[in-house]
Amino acid sequence: MPTSPAFTPAELSVWSSLATLLEWLPAELDAQLQRDSQMSHFEFGLLYALRSAPKGTLRMSELANYANSTLSRLSRAAVRLEKRGWIRREPDPEDGRFTLAILLEPGRSAVSDAEPGHVALVREVVLDAMTPEQANTLRDAAKAISARLRPGASWTP
Repeated sequence: MPTSPAFTPAELSVWSSLATLLEWLPAELDAQLQRDSQMSHFEFGLLYALRSAPKGTLRMSELANYANSTLSRLSRAAVRLEKRGWIRREPDPEDGRFTLAILLEPGRSAVSDAEPGHVALVREVVLDAMTPEQANTLRDAAKAISARLRPGASWTP
């Protein structure tokens, strides 16, 4: 295994700040959505992706890609969302090897109801903590890191 020199103090400062953010922010997003909307951040993201898709429908494999999820994790979440009446799954009529996830009206309402609280929290803890210039720098840095992890595969609204 190749060895790298230890982090410089400046590198350690950047990395420790990012690592802390990566631990704390997802927990905060989950807590708010669970408390206010009885869904996880992961489930919110699935519903949001479906709401944004044409006809509220995506192949499960596409949805897994958007969510950076294994099909197994996605299937477990889909079962929970189906039990709530928020989505349904059915074979893709164009190619039966694929399964479609379809957003139902109660799921559309659930994600729409959850969105204001989620947006408010993101504004409070992320966007309002930065100047517009810092926000642009964060966006550009996040895109650069994402491109290193998965070239050409980033999600954009």
